[in-house]
Amino acid sequence: MKKIYLKKGKEESLNRFHPWVFSGAIAKMDEGIDEGETVHVIKSNGDFIATGHYQIGSITVRVLSFTDKEITDNFWKRHLATALQVRIASGMADSPTNNTYRLVHGEGDFLPGLVVDCYGKTAVMQAHSVGMHISRFDIAKALIEIMGDRIENIYYKSETTLPYKAELGQENGFIVGSTPDDIATENGLLFHVDWLRGQKTGFFVDQRDNRSLVEKYAKGKKVLNMFCYTGGFSFYAMRGGAELVHSVDSSEKAISLTNKNVQLNFSNDNRHQAFCEDAFKYLDKNENVYDLIILDPPAFAKHRGALHNALKGYTRLNLKALQQIKSGGILFTFSCSQVVTKDNFRNAVFTACAQSGRKVRILHQLHQPADHPINIYHPEGEYLKGLVLYVE
Repeated sequence: MKKIYLKKGKEESLNRFHPWVFSGAIAKMDEGIDEGETVHVIKSNGDFIATGHYQIGSITVRVLSFTDKEITDNFWKRHLATALQVRIASGMADSPTNNTYRLVHGEGDFLPGLVVDCYGKTAVMQAHSVGMHISRFDIAKALIEIMGDRIENIYYKSETTLPYKAELGQENGFIVGSTPDDIATENGLLFHVDWLRGQKTGFFVDQRDNRSLVEKYAKGKKVLNMFCYTGGFSFYAMRGGAELVHSVDSSEKAISLTNKNVQLNFSNDNRHQAFCEDAFKYLDKNENVYDLIILDPPAFAKHRGALHNALKGYTRLNLKALQQIKSGGILFTFSCSQVVTKDNFRNAVFTACAQSGRKVRILHQLHQPADHPINIYHPEGEYLKGLVLYVE
């Protein structure tokens, strides 16, 4: 196995089991290492420290193991079996009312660069590293063996998640089985999964617990689900007994999918309406209408260079919602940007509250669910932040 050698003192993060090797830590490399190849990482004193996938970029190695072992079929089976046991232990897998969950969450399952979401009998696999792309068929084989009759199909969806300069020629499509059935179940509710053209793997699995919390607060309320995408929060609010639910997104495709999902669960229910419109424009003309507002925008910052503008965006958005919500209203507000820390987000929302001049209480501090575990050695994995606010 080819080797990558670290500069003196640059093994400290690896000694703490952090799973990334940055390009600035590297002293030299063996010649002819192909992108996606499995390599050994060597300390400046010549000792082995890690095995991982090599990739061109700031994160040069994503660590698969801190032991000097080959990455074989047994490696994939062992890690996938452990991931499944975590989901069974947390009640996500093998539930009679839920067949939707994340089976593999990258670094959180010690498989950096790999995501696997399960929707009924279909697993959607996504590679975020060239090494995982190259290993996709080995992973799929292990996945079928470990999951047994839980899944029958594997859809590979990585056209937009891999570096285009790698020229991998990746295409989305089924690599095991096929199915026209795109309906899955989450906590007893049905939804269409657009794994062909949708964002991420087709649905935002990470908001399951937070959607359930919205359901508990929704009874008798007029609810606004802003940035609704597939409408998940909307039909939970309807099941919770909301008086009315309005879903808003700037994407016509998202609005169409929201309407389809509402019809699956609440056919011809006139409590729901969906609007294709810009968030700020919509809020501007709807003052003192809603008792409960959900703000779940797409990531405002995908890299550290965008952090300052992102925080200003979160403040502006939350200020607008705080200005428009009814007295005694409940605001659910989220950030899914990995580079935005909990403190960053809370300070942005605090600024919005101060600018609004309203009395605000924090009722809940929210995060990602148990099927999106955080590797304790990789705090960057805690990407989803949320607050539930009571606004006087």
